[in-house]
Amino acid sequence: MRLLVLYGGRSAEHEVSCISALHVVRAADPTRYDLRVVGITTDGRWVDTTAALRSGLPAKALPSPNAVAGAAGGIAASLEPVDAVTETGAGPLVVLPLLHGPLGEDGTVQGLLEVAGVPYCGPGVAGSATAMDKGLAKLLLKGAGLPQARYLFFRETEIDSRLADQVGAELGWPVFVKPANMGSSIGISRVSDADGLDAAVALVRRFDEHVIIEEAVQGRELEIGVLGWPELRASVPGEIKPSHDFYDFEDKYVDGSATLDVPATLPAGVAEEIGRLAIGACRALRVDSMARVDFFFEEGGRGLLVNEVNTIPGFTPISMYPRMWRASGLSYPALVDELVAQALRRAERRSAFETHRP
Repeated sequence: MRLLVLYGGRSAEHEVSCISALHVVRAADPTRYDLRVVGITTDGRWVDTTAALRSGLPAKALPSPNAVAGAAGGIAASLEPVDAVTETGAGPLVVLPLLHGPLGEDGTVQGLLEVAGVPYCGPGVAGSATAMDKGLAKLLLKGAGLPQARYLFFRETEIDSRLADQVGAELGWPVFVKPANMGSSIGISRVSDADGLDAAVALVRRFDEHVIIEEAVQGRELEIGVLGWPELRASVPGEIKPSHDFYDFEDKYVDGSATLDVPATLPAGVAEEIGRLAIGACRALRVDSMARVDFFFEEGGRGLLVNEVNTIPGFTPISMYPRMWRASGLSYPALVDELVAQALRRAERRSAFETHRP
């Protein structure tokens, strides 16, 4: 079996992807997979970085493809047909995309792989696109009757001088201002009053043209893993206790100072309910294969509130997704095996679809 780990990418989460990819490469069973590593540079070039790793894996992250000199490149060279066989007879190719954020997690690369006829891990085009766009996701979650925090959603051209008054009247202060299409807490600001709103919106517009403004929920931050194709199942839930004002980029990837409890200590019935809501959220967004679903939990208030669905969760040593599955009895190598097996099952099913009119 040939496994191609695709990492890097053109988004602001490029460096996070390099960290995730290293740990997946370490976890993949070398006796089971003929492993290749292909990076996408920040200007969109595809480079095969496999040879750069033959002398040994680095300590913290795969080398950014921007820095790998002389590597062969090109999309066509990276994505061979699904039934192609290497010189060693290693079998079909499966791609594991670890491209966090836009132009990787949003359905763009997934669509390319569909057109190329290459099986890939993670959600398909529709699920990736809807989960990445948090404004669209919130509308679909609302349509499915799932509980959420209060929010406002704007395109940048819709924002005018009345914004602060609207936020104060409909959400109150403080609020969180975030890009609709971004992850890893990049571009997010906690805004205490109207005076800080313009700067927060300006930061969002560096990354996206769509702006989400959410009420600041006073509750516990819970997460849960979802896995499976065609049926979904949920892991045990975990809890994040941020060391900063919120679970920001530094807490996630730099200082690792947040407390992560897996499994979370919850009142009776809450763990089962969060699993049910997580699977419901994935179905509403047409997300399958893998996802991490984030929640707020207001004890004594509204209870569980769906925050967002992440279709390519972090795979670093402190990331919640592999930790929650390990606590559920699925080791990191077994998690990789399951994702690959799902990709092959889905590709086989879709290859049976008719491509012409009867």
